Amino acid sequence: MKRLLATALVALLTAGCTKVATVGSAAATPGPNGARNAYTVPHVLRYATAEDIVGLNPHLTQQTVLSYMASLTMAWLVKFDHENRAIPELATEVPTQANGGISKDGLTITYHLRKDAKWSDGVPFTADDVVFSTKVVLNPKNNEVGRDGWDLIAKIDEPDKYTVVYHLKKPYATYVSTFFSSGGANPCILPEHLLRGLPDINNAPYNALPVGIGPFKYQSWKRSDSVTIVPNPSYFRGLPKLQKIVFRIVPDRNTVLTQLQTHEIDLWTPVPPAFYDRTKAIPGLVVDRYPSYYFGHIDFQNQHPGLDDPRVRRALRMAIDRDEIKQKIRHGIGIVQDDPISPAHPTFDKAVPTAKFDLDAAGKLLDEAGWAPGPDGIRAKNGHSLNLNFATSTGTPDADQQIELIRANWKKIGVAISVRRYPAQLMFAPYADNGIVYGGKWDLIVFNWGGDPIGDLSTLYSCDSIPPKGQNDPRYCDHSVSEAMDKFKGEYDESKRQKYSDLIQEGIAKDAPIVVLDILEDIYAHNSDLRGFKPNQVSQFDDFMNVDI
Repeated sequence: MKRLLATALVALLTAGCTKVATVGSAAATPGPNGARNAYTVPHVLRYATAEDIVGLNPHLTQQTVLSYMASLTMAWLVKFDHENRAIPELATEVPTQANGGISKDGLTITYHLRKDAKWSDGVPFTADDVVFSTKVVLNPKNNEVGRDGWDLIAKIDEPDKYTVVYHLKKPYATYVSTFFSSGGANPCILPEHLLRGLPDINNAPYNALPVGIGPFKYQSWKRSDSVTIVPNPSYFRGLPKLQKIVFRIVPDRNTVLTQLQTHEIDLWTPVPPAFYDRTKAIPGLVVDRYPSYYFGHIDFQNQHPGLDDPRVRRALRMAIDRDEIKQKIRHGIGIVQDDPISPAHPTFDKAVPTAKFDLDAAGKLLDEAGWAPGPDGIRAKNGHSLNLNFATSTGTPDADQQIELIRANWKKIGVAISVRRYPAQLMFAPYADNGIVYGGKWDLIVFNWGGDPIGDLSTLYSCDSIPPKGQNDPRYCDHSVSEAMDKFKGEYDESKRQKYSDLIQEGIAKDAPIVVLDILEDIYAHNSDLRGFKPNQVSQFDDFMNVDI
C-alpha cells in the first residue's frame, strides 16, 4: 500500500498542473443572483489561511498570505502564468538574450515599461518608480527581507521615463524572479511620489495601507480582524469580476475549519493535509489538490553546539519517522525526500538519496560524534546537552502532533526537546523587529518554505544570506555549496546551470542543515460557486481578473 500510494503521489506531482477535485456530497439550495449556494455573497470572496498578518509591505515582511494579497494589489515588473513561466506585467516583455533585453555578456538587463499604468491613487507610473524602489532595496537603513542579487547592481540608468537599465557586476540569471516579480520572497515596486524623502521606509504610514498597481487595491486593514481589498479603477487591464475580497484573520486552524463549515468563509488556502479529509466532507465545497513547490521542514540552528556537526543533524534526521508522520498526521499527502526541490520543479535532481528512519543507526552516529548519554539519559558533550529548544507557531495542532511523534523517537536516542509556540506576527517578523525565525534564538523550528520558479536556493542557504542579510535562518554555510549557488545564478542557459543545481541539492541533502519533512501539495478548499480560480505553484493569486463567485 505504501509503495502504491507513493507512486500515485509522484505521478500527481510530476504531471504538471494536474488537478484533483472533490466536491462535498450534499447539494445546496439556490441562492441570490443565481448562486448555487444560499450562503454565497455574490462577487465577494471571503478567505483565510489560519494565520495573522505581520504587515502589508513585501519589502519588510514575507508570509504566504502576504504574497497572495501582494499579487492582487502591488506593482510588479513580471508575474507568472499557469505553467510558472514569467510573463510581463508592468514590463512590456521579459528581457532575454534572445530578444536583446540582456546583453551578450550578461551584464546589462533592460526593461521597457508600459505607458498606460497608474498607481491606484491615479498617479502615472514611470521608470522613476523603478529606480526609486531599487534604491530603497539597496538602502541599508531599510529592513529588507534580503538583498541577494540586488547587491550585484553596479548602476541603474533611466534613458527615458519608460526604460530602466540595470548594469550588473556579474551575470545574474535569477534576475527574472528577484527584480520586482511576484514569484518568491521579492520586494515590489513602490510609489516614489508617496515615499520620497524618507530616510527609511520601516515605519512609514504607507505600510499600513500600501498603494500599488494591480487589479485590486487595499481598502482597510483591521488589526487582528481582517484585510479588505476592492477593485482598482485605475488598473490598465480593466476591472476584475470580483467586487470585494476579504481576508479573515483567523489564526487557529480548527476555527478556520469551523468557519468553512458554517460558510463564513469561501476559501481556505493552504489547507494542511491533516484537515484534508474533513474539508472534503463539508457540503457545498470543492477541494482541489495541485502539485506544490512548497516544502515542510525543520531547521537546525547550525551554529549551536551539537547542531554545528552534520553527523548530529543527520542522526536527528534519521530518528524522525517521516513516513509515520505522513500517514498518521498528513493523511498520506506529500512526498518524503531529503531534497527541498519539488519533483514537479524542472530543476529537481533525481539522484538525491533519502535517508531512512533508523534509530539504531542514529544512535551510533551520535556515539561517533562523541555525544554520550548522561545520568538523565540525555546525551551530552563538553558541557552541552542535547536538550533542544523547539519553536513552532500557535494554532497549528497538526504541527504539534508531528512534534510529539518526533519527541517520542528522539527520547529513544537520548535527545530531549522543549517546545515554545509563537503567534505568526512574532514568528515571521523581520530580524530588526526580533522575529523568531530570523532571530535564531532556538535550536529547532518548523514551518514551510515556498520554492521559486528558477530553482534558486541561495536566499535560503547561501553563506551570504544569513540574517540580517537574507533568509538563511538555519545559518548554514558550506562554501562549496555557496560557490555552486553563485555559478547557478551566473548562468542564463537553463541546461548549463542544471549541473550546479544538482551540486546544491546533493550538498544540502548530505549536510542536513534542515530536515525536509515532505514536499507539499497545495490544497484549496473553496465554495463550489467560486469560478476561474487557477493557481500556479509560485504566485497563486496572480491570475484573478476572471475569478468570481
